[in-house]
Amino acid sequence: QVQLRDSGGGLVQAGGSLRLSCAASGTVLSINEIEWYRQAPGKQRELVAIFSSGGTTNYLDSVKGRFTITVDGTKNTAYLQMNSLKAEDTAEYKCHGVFVWDSLGSTWAGEGQGTQVTVSS
Repeated sequence: QVQLRDSGGGLVQAGGSLRLSCAASGTVLSINEIEWYRQAPGKQRELVAIFSSGGTTNYLDSVKGRFTITVDGTKNTAYLQMNSLKAEDTAEYKCHGVFVWDSLGSTWAGEGQGTQVTVSS
């Protein structure tokens, strides 16, 4: 079974940067897809960024040009680099991933525990 652990959140001033990590442990042969979600208190969950196995990435309009999602397959870790942070980026961020864990192509999907990002204005 695969487990995911999010990390890297914290308190940062507006205009600053943070890099979130999503580390997969267990038997992982490859990463099919990684998504980063966020949810602020009283607001709906948003899909912030997505990385597909072909290398395709997509972003929420409000973070385009500021956030970058990458995956290091050698470390089974995904990252969300967040630059030029704004107060409205404040939320709990969670990664969700789909992983291949055996030679038959069986997949496992799961979510990290979340990491809090707080941007002060």
